[in-house]
Amino acid sequence: MSFFCSISGEPPQDPVVSSKSGHVYERRLILKYITENGTDPITGDKLEESDLISVKANPKTAPPRPPNATSIPALLQTLQNEWDATMLETFALRQQYNSLRQELSYALYAQDAAQRVVARLIKERDAAREALSSVAATMNVEAPAQGGDVEMTEAAQDAGGLPADVLKQIDETHQKLSAARKKRKAPDGYPTAADVKGYTPKHTIPSLHSPSPAGITSLAVSTANPSQFLTGGNDKVVQLYDRSTDKVLAQLKGHSKKVTHVAFREREGDPTLILSGSADKIAKAWAHDEASGEYIPKATIRTHKGEVTGLAVHPTSTLMALGSADRTWSLHDLTNFNQVFRSPESEEPFTSLGIHPDGTLVAVGTPGGTIQVFDIRSGALAASLTPEGAAPFTVNTLSFSENGYHLAAPDSLSSVAVWDLRKPKIAKSLALGDAFKVHKVAYDVSAGFLGIAGNEGLRVFAHKSWEELVRFEEGGEVADFVFGADGKEIWGVTGREVRIWGAAS
Repeated sequence: MSFFCSISGEPPQDPVVSSKSGHVYERRLILKYITENGTDPITGDKLEESDLISVKANPKTAPPRPPNATSIPALLQTLQNEWDATMLETFALRQQYNSLRQELSYALYAQDAAQRVVARLIKERDAAREALSSVAATMNVEAPAQGGDVEMTEAAQDAGGLPADVLKQIDETHQKLSAARKKRKAPDGYPTAADVKGYTPKHTIPSLHSPSPAGITSLAVSTANPSQFLTGGNDKVVQLYDRSTDKVLAQLKGHSKKVTHVAFREREGDPTLILSGSADKIAKAWAHDEASGEYIPKATIRTHKGEVTGLAVHPTSTLMALGSADRTWSLHDLTNFNQVFRSPESEEPFTSLGIHPDGTLVAVGTPGGTIQVFDIRSGALAASLTPEGAAPFTVNTLSFSENGYHLAAPDSLSSVAVWDLRKPKIAKSLALGDAFKVHKVAYDVSAGFLGIAGNEGLRVFAHKSWEELVRFEEGGEVADFVFGADGKEIWGVTGREVRIWGAAS
């Protein structure tokens, strides 16, 4: 049952009933009427506020609908009003969203422009520093010290001559080694071609370096401790391993990209150095500490602006040569790790590097198939070797023979040329098959054998006769290899494994 106010005719929100007439009123309306008239609006009898009795109603009950919401047209009008309000609010939000997008776009554009300006200023600063170093070297004055966090970078010998003491060391080494060149013979008991033909797999060291990213990229074997070897990997780590104990002796970190080259510097009376080059444009050196028995970081060389594509220890054992994709090569003193020479920029990047066994020549490969041979003492170009009629290819590896007369390097993607440096011309080109891709070439210490590694394994040829003596294909692709010091073993890397081949036991 519903009550209706006797004055308004609407359901009351606060109903009261008159004790005298029994009619129901809305409290606020009847109180206003009593104040003005003092009588009951229906009967006219005298009525006071004390005569009103409240009617208790459930407080949770929803208030009655207003008259304008009690019909379908009124409801439709209400819904239309709500829709219009919603659309207006949506339009305002869209305008605010577009405004914020414009502000964000402007902020990003401003940041990008600022970064471009900073990059251009850094490039101009580096160019100015390089020009200053070159001028200082030419005028034989000391360039001002450079700020920043550079460790071993461009020094005063940029595109200039070698210091007198370094030049003297190179000349003395050259005279000593070249004088004995014709007398160089393989040591007693050195393997013959017939011995090499009988080489078979002897030992495999598996699971070196991290499985992600997997792969060994470079290898070096110690001459002072033939059971120890170095590996560089795609995992940015240089690893020193002892074959006799099957233990990792050192895990040397510091590179931010894959390690491309590793080498030992072993010199009597000096600590053993471990050297490495990387795709992160730097070379690093670690020295053996006699007290702790560990290898400690010795130097970080940041000379080059491109990937280090070649690393070799000079026959003096006091110098190291680096080749780089920035179109320059450099020499560094291994006693203080200062740069003593950096070549002028070439027309092409350098993709490989090797040093003549007498120490006076350095050869670098290029992506165009040309090998450039420089005189280390002056930095002048001594020879440019280009195969005739060859399609463009990258000289990614090269090796001088120990007697210094020959240089082996790819003359196509699937063949290797042996250059006679006395002519100079190609003495022999070894075709390896269209599917073969050359990764590494190397002569042994007797200059009697030439090894060629690639995607189909490792092959060994006899020098002069060019007979293929043996091939090793069981491990698949061979990324790098070295001949053992006495020639009785050949070490190679396949994936994460180091394989050793030699005479059957």
